[in-house]
Amino acid sequence: MSETAPGHAEHTLEHLRKIGAHNAANLRTAAERLLAAIRADGLVCTAGAGHSLAGVMESFYRAGGLAAVRPLYHHDLLPLHGAVPSTRTERRTGLAEEILTGAGFRGGVDALVVFSNSGVNPYPVELARTARAAGSSVIAITSPTASAEAPKRAGTTLAEEAEIVLDTLVPGGDASYPTAAPVTAPLSSLANAFLWNMLLVELFDLAAAGGIDLPVWRSSNTIGGDEANAANLAHYGERVPGLL
Repeated sequence: MSETAPGHAEHTLEHLRKIGAHNAANLRTAAERLLAAIRADGLVCTAGAGHSLAGVMESFYRAGGLAAVRPLYHHDLLPLHGAVPSTRTERRTGLAEEILTGAGFRGGVDALVVFSNSGVNPYPVELARTARAAGSSVIAITSPTASAEAPKRAGTTLAEEAEIVLDTLVPGGDASYPTAAPVTAPLSSLANAFLWNMLLVELFDLAAAGGIDLPVWRSSNTIGGDEANAANLAHYGERVPGLL
C-alpha cells in the first residue's frame, strides 16, 4: 500500500460521514415517502444511467435490501453494452417517458428514486419531471455541486425537478484524488450506496415504529433464506420483471 492510501481512505470515510450528517433531515422525509408507497402496496422504482446504474443494482434483489423495488432499465443505458452509445442514450429526449410507461409506473402510488451524479442529462431529468407530474414522490440521489459545473442538456437538473434531494456532495467530475487536482478515485458510487443504505435504515425504523413488517430480502446463501424470501417472491414476482 502506498504511503498516501491510508490518508485517502480517511478522506473518503470523512466524506461519507459528512454526507450522512448533511442529509439527515431529508433522509427521514425520503423514508416517509417510501413507506407511504409501501403501505399503499406500491413499488419503489429505482433508475439511473451509466455508472449510476450501480446504485440501481444495489437496490434490487439484495440481501438486506427492500423487496418492493422495481429497477427501471434499458439495455442501451448500460456501458457494458456499449460505453459511448450509453452516453448518447441518456442524452436522448423522450426515453424516460417511454420507460416509465413501459414499466406501468403508477403515478401517486409508486415512488421513484433516481441516481445521477451530475443530473443534467434528459433521461434523469425527464424521469423526475414525468413522475412528479403524475403525482408521485421523486427522490434524487445526486450532486447539485456537480450539476452546477455541467452543461444543462435538459434545461434544468434532476435536483431541481425532484421533490427530495439526497446530496452526495461529490465535486464536478467525480474524481477525488489527488485532493488539489483530482483525476482518479471517483466518489459517486460509494456515496450512492451509502445514502441508499442510510435510507433503508430510516425506512426500517419508521416501519418498526408503525408496527409495519418491512418487506426485505434475506440472503439465499443462508439457512432458511429461500424460505424467508418465498412470500416476497409471491407478492412481487409478477409485478417486478427480473425476479422470476
